[in-house]
Amino acid sequence: MDDRPGTACVVSDDRLTGYNFGPSHPMAPIRVDLAMELATELGVLGDDLRRVGAGAADDDLLATVHTPAYIEAVRAVGADPSVPNLAAGLGTDDNPTFADMHTAGALIVGASVEAARRVWTGQSLRALNVCGGLHHAMPDRASGFCVYNDVAVAIRWLLDNGAQRVAYVDVDAHHGDGVQQIFYDDPRVLTVSLHETPQTLFPGTGLATEIGTDDGIGTAVNVALPPGTSDAGWLRAYHAVVPQLVGEFKPDVLVTQQGCDSHMDDPLTNLMLSVDGQRASYLALRDLAEEVCAGRWVGFGGGGYAVLDVVPRSWAHLMAIVAGRPIELDTPTPP
Repeated sequence: MDDRPGTACVVSDDRLTGYNFGPSHPMAPIRVDLAMELATELGVLGDDLRRVGAGAADDDLLATVHTPAYIEAVRAVGADPSVPNLAAGLGTDDNPTFADMHTAGALIVGASVEAARRVWTGQSLRALNVCGGLHHAMPDRASGFCVYNDVAVAIRWLLDNGAQRVAYVDVDAHHGDGVQQIFYDDPRVLTVSLHETPQTLFPGTGLATEIGTDDGIGTAVNVALPPGTSDAGWLRAYHAVVPQLVGEFKPDVLVTQQGCDSHMDDPLTNLMLSVDGQRASYLALRDLAEEVCAGRWVGFGGGGYAVLDVVPRSWAHLMAIVAGRPIELDTPTPP
């Protein structure tokens, strides 16, 4: 690990792949290993993108978003996975129990907060946690492969440490419902989600009518796209909505979630983006950070279930863009 200051970093630790729901679960932790290996083969990691470590989030940090009772429930099922807690969403098909679940989830949260800390303190201009992006978790329950909402904890950390406004843009094929819900009444956080329509995809939320509540009215924005939307339609929707809204909001830092399950080969979704289109979306988010908040960008991974053919290539592109050295489109994939 390299703890020197630098323009960009990726927070990475071999222990992060301990977040493992089992061999039959679509969220295979090897997807992260393969992405890191491909990025290494392509020379992405190095002085321009340093690999840094992080420790697990403690209970006080988790409790900035999650209820103490839920944290205890996660710890209990991690100690004895044979006893589920269905009321807390633990032990379902989406979120099977596994040993040391609490520790694995807390490590991902710790890595995401470290990415936010490095950007906010100026140690890095851009920081990425590809293991993060668990945007469905709610304060009191697990949902959609997500135990702890590392994105929301990182945003809360930024707010608690001086950020006045944070813009969150989510390009996962699934609606970023957990992050939206947690900040639904908070005017300091703009949540923008581009996703497949809830009429055809989990979690069944993310309509344009969901705009926030109380003081947060107008700070939740949802762009629900029809099944079959490809690169051109997706990018048109993004450029028609996101830069203007985020620019008007004037955030101190841009936080993004880059789930790559919008790809045409993803087995769980119905969007039709290519890796090239996803790369274009990452470039657009980088440009947005440069335009609205002096380049300060905290990024996360997220969904992506075409484990061999899509995730490594898409996230290698993401890491290269965070590093400031995008991979050319005609670069051969190493054997």
